[in-house]
Amino acid sequence: MRTEYNIYCDESCHLQNDDSNVMVLGAAWCSKTVKEEVFGRIREIKQKHGFKPDFEIKWNKVSKAKTDFYIELINYFFDDDHLHFRALVVPDKKALNHEAFNQDHDTFYYKMYFDLLKVILSPDCAYNIYIDIKDTRSQEKVMKLQNVLRNNHYDYHNQIIRKIQQVHSHEVELLQITDMLSGAISYLHRGLSGNEAKLKIIEKIRARSGYSLLKSTLFKEDKMNIFIWKSRTVTNG
Repeated sequence: MRTEYNIYCDESCHLQNDDSNVMVLGAAWCSKTVKEEVFGRIREIKQKHGFKPDFEIKWNKVSKAKTDFYIELINYFFDDDHLHFRALVVPDKKALNHEAFNQDHDTFYYKMYFDLLKVILSPDCAYNIYIDIKDTRSQEKVMKLQNVLRNNHYDYHNQIIRKIQQVHSHEVELLQITDMLSGAISYLHRGLSGNEAKLKIIEKIRARSGYSLLKSTLFKEDKMNIFIWKSRTVTNG
């Protein structure tokens, strides 16, 4: 029997022409057997801080009044050995030369998703991948990503990647954790500093992880894995 995992993916500033040079893809995951326990614990933390169980945790909701709530969520993430996170950071979208690599931004997006997930996926396990619904083209993107991942892992019988499914983040607690952690990484790499509460949360992540969050971690880092993507040099001849 393969151990089965659920991976929850989110993206920050992934569009080619938005107000950010930085692009971040994030994924949080746990074994399927502990999913309900994890979701329940997160709902308990929400209620402890006066929020309804269906309150949606989002990075853009971080404020001074909610600082203790978000700090407790960070501590819970690091205290629970079942939970893991990986972020892929593209430092400067404006410097991308898609033409040199015979690709458009969509193709690049799928390559980055593959780079995000390839470290997580093991040929001996099975995975259900959940992605936050972003736009009207979401289903098309999901099918493309599913094909790319299965082909690259020689998963012709769908044993490794069981499914990739769109979900609404307000219904999925661990996807909300992905949003929070990805948002923190994005905020840091964009050099933003206007929100004191967000800066405190970033410092808590740094303290608990032991990493600066500005450099790539080791490939095998299993709790807070950071990958700073760098473009290959185009050579002639």
